[in-house]
Amino acid sequence: MIKKSKNRIKARIRKSKIDIKKNIDNFFEWVKGAKLVELTECNPDEDPVRPELDNKFRTGYGRKIYGVQYQGEIHAVMCFAYTNIIPRSVDELEKLSTDAFLQSAMRDQKGGQIAVAYTVWSKKKGGGKLIVKEVFKKIKKSNHLNRLVTLSPLTEMATSFHERNGAKLVQVNEETQNFEYKIIK
Repeated sequence: MIKKSKNRIKARIRKSKIDIKKNIDNFFEWVKGAKLVELTECNPDEDPVRPELDNKFRTGYGRKIYGVQYQGEIHAVMCFAYTNIIPRSVDELEKLSTDAFLQSAMRDQKGGQIAVAYTVWSKKKGGGKLIVKEVFKKIKKSNHLNRLVTLSPLTEMATSFHERNGAKLVQVNEETQNFEYKIIK
């Protein structure tokens, strides 16, 4: 009887190891095959951070939407504004990104020098970290961007996410906080 139990336990352990390996392989398969794409719109209702911002705001002057796409499906989304100063609120973000856009229209057609991520969400495990990594690569390749900063809500979840991904707290504002990701070109 004890021998049967030991054999069953060993069989379950082997099966669990196989299942874990399959899950890890599936996870890395989607991560390896994913690519960063610019989006013309997203579903604001899916945004857990700033669902009140519509697509007109998200694609306005000096603002863009990026997604991580795998097999034709978007698994993570990040919205950006390009500014020359770190914003302390969404209203300030709108003004600063519009200003940077209009200044660049008169110069070199390049937006502000700071990429400000003001919302990010993931529909699939690992998507948030992956989109941060992919955006990082894009900014490093850029000639005019020299900083990646966030405009994050004052929540423990936002703080944990950015600190886990290597960002440092820059400032705490009345309703938001700013983290900065170190960019080494």
